[in-house]
Amino acid sequence: MPLVGSQAPYFEMKSTRNLETLDQDVKLTDYQGKWLVMFFYPMDFTFVCPTEILAMNDRYEDFKDLGAEVLGVSTDTVYSHRAWIQTPREKNGLGPLKFPLASDVTKRVSRAYGVLLEDEGIALRGLFIIDPEGKVRYQVVHELNVGRSVDETLRVLQALQTGEMCGANWEPGQPTLQG
Repeated sequence: MPLVGSQAPYFEMKSTRNLETLDQDVKLTDYQGKWLVMFFYPMDFTFVCPTEILAMNDRYEDFKDLGAEVLGVSTDTVYSHRAWIQTPREKNGLGPLKFPLASDVTKRVSRAYGVLLEDEGIALRGLFIIDPEGKVRYQVVHELNVGRSVDETLRVLQALQTGEMCGANWEPGQPTLQG
């Protein structure tokens, strides 16, 4: 069921905010007053997932410049997340990240956002843009073998932030549509 236009389902999950102690949870209310780009991915130590996480990490400052935070979520444990972050990129790890990864081991958050593959216990590639008031403004869900475009996520975020109508292929700096 689409969440666009609805209040984002509440979440509270263990995270890698403090990589040493793993004792800092993330929750929806942490992002109140900010835009949040929250993306779900299937599993740590896989093939497509690191390409997406690293692409988001490489463009993190662009998200910050737009007043947005980024949060990655999978059903893996925070211990798995930490091991993946601490593994160098040249050894198929992530290396240091500028944003946290959250652990949805209970699968409640993936289920609430409609991305859980129940039989497999993992999340599809779901991405949600949540506005500063906590409303879901955008969602896209991909199957497991197709990665998402960070450029498109940034473009949609900027379009949403105009508060106006933006036509197909609208790019920042172009005029919006007049109603």
